[in-house]
Amino acid sequence: MGYKIVIKGRVQGVSFRVSMREFALHRGVEGWVKNRADGAVEALIRGEETQVAKVIEWARQGPPGAHVSSIAMHKFDGHYHGDGFSILL
Repeated sequence: MGYKIVIKGRVQGVSFRVSMREFALHRGVEGWVKNRADGAVEALIRGEETQVAKVIEWARQGPPGAHVSSIAMHKFDGHYHGDGFSILL
């Protein structure tokens, strides 16, 4: 199961990517997270359904200092060829 999500709000400059990576890795979820030029954070999250749901729920709040105003999700049915959970630049 996988989703591509876009998180908007005050989500850059608050350790969102590092915190999301740690949260995802502790739940066995794979994928990536990156900052976007428009100020949003984008992520691909793949794994066991209940664990993916926990990561998405975490993303609705983010780390301390973040303020999430919206989150958009799209089901991802493609293949992910990564290993673990990466922070993309």
